[in-house]
Amino acid sequence: MRSDSIPTTICQERKKDPVEMFHSGQLVKVCAPMVRYSKLAFRTLVRKYSCDLCYTPMIVAADFVRSVKARDSEFTTNQGDCPLIVQFAANDARLLSDAALIVCPYASGIDINCGCPQRWAMADGYGACLINKPELVLDMVRQVRNRVENPRFSVSIKIRIHDDLARTIDLCRKVEATGVSWITVHGRTVEERHQPVHYDAIKMIKENVSIPIVANGDIRSLKEAENVWQMTGTDGVMVARGLLANPAMFAGYEETPLKCVWDWVDIALELGTPFMCFHQHLMYMMEKITSRQEKRVFNALSSTSAVLDYLTDHYGDDSTF
Repeated sequence: MRSDSIPTTICQERKKDPVEMFHSGQLVKVCAPMVRYSKLAFRTLVRKYSCDLCYTPMIVAADFVRSVKARDSEFTTNQGDCPLIVQFAANDARLLSDAALIVCPYASGIDINCGCPQRWAMADGYGACLINKPELVLDMVRQVRNRVENPRFSVSIKIRIHDDLARTIDLCRKVEATGVSWITVHGRTVEERHQPVHYDAIKMIKENVSIPIVANGDIRSLKEAENVWQMTGTDGVMVARGLLANPAMFAGYEETPLKCVWDWVDIALELGTPFMCFHQHLMYMMEKITSRQEKRVFNALSSTSAVLDYLTDHYGDDSTF
């Protein structure tokens, strides 16, 4: 775990905490937890472009607690990386609270992943299967609340919905009573992948609880984010793939501006981002703004120097593509 010697609770002291942000009445713009992608360098980039709150990729709490190597590889932060939520996959309340104690000096809060539909996660008792285990979720929230002394440290959950929405509302009411800070709702069931998002379900959940609700699912532009926010009456919106394609989305750009591409290059090189990750992010950013032939050439590049040469040769320091 690398944290550049951040003093304890500096994240809470330096900036408004997320709970206050959600109660501001303004749209809170959130970068989702994305495996491999929402790491420090990408979080640094989207924060430059009006993202209010960032999540880490999902981290398996048991591995994080037991392995120094896992901590060093899975969690990196710095003083500008704030406010930050560390998302954990967990199925054991004690291990989750142990993990929360490790990260609490460096983050604003933790989030319990109750929405990942991948088979491996559900087979191990993580992710979306937890929406059918409310007592375990309640126990995890309670133990983190009991063991982390900082009252401003948030404990949130991210869920998918049930086919029977009454079950989801019941779960949300129970975790609210247990002290959860907010709930992010991905408006699909576990079985649904590319079907339309049930924004009406998110709206109904919001109407049945008092804590903040964050809407998630298929948001690709600032205009869509604002529409979903107003349609659902929620307190924020969380975006994943839309930000991968356009990290400047929350600042109102319809496509990734060239300045954002160069910002990514500067940030990634400064933070020592591995080539595969560095290149993959650029492929996402340039997907809609380059020709098919350009994609073939660019995607085949195999070194940082080759990528830098390509960008310099084709785009130089111009402000647009």
